[in-house]
Formats: sequence, C-alpha cells, structure tokens
Amino acid sequence: MNKMICYCHNYTAEDLEKDVMEHGRSTIMERIITESRAGNCNCATNNPKGR
Repeated sequence: MNKMICYCHNYTAEDLEKDVMEHGRSTIMERIITESRAGNCNCATNNPKGR
C-alpha cells in the first residue's frame, strides 16, 4: 500500500519519490509547506490522525 504523505493535496510516498527523481529534490514538500503557510490545508479534518 502506498503511504499517504499529504491528505490535503493527495500526495503519496510514491509521488514524493518520483518528484525527487525528476527534479533532484522534493518540489512537492515545498508546495505543501507553501500551501500550509497560506492557510490552504485542513489537516485536522483530512488526516485520519488529525495532524
């Protein structure tokens, strides 16, 4: 099973690995951080662990 990394934006561990292979670094994590700082995440609701 592919582990979910971001429930708000539906990114999986596989997505993260592909992103690093393609760009040499994780642009997904940058996007998640940017969206989180902008208030565009709702992890408490979307993530089953509430974080």
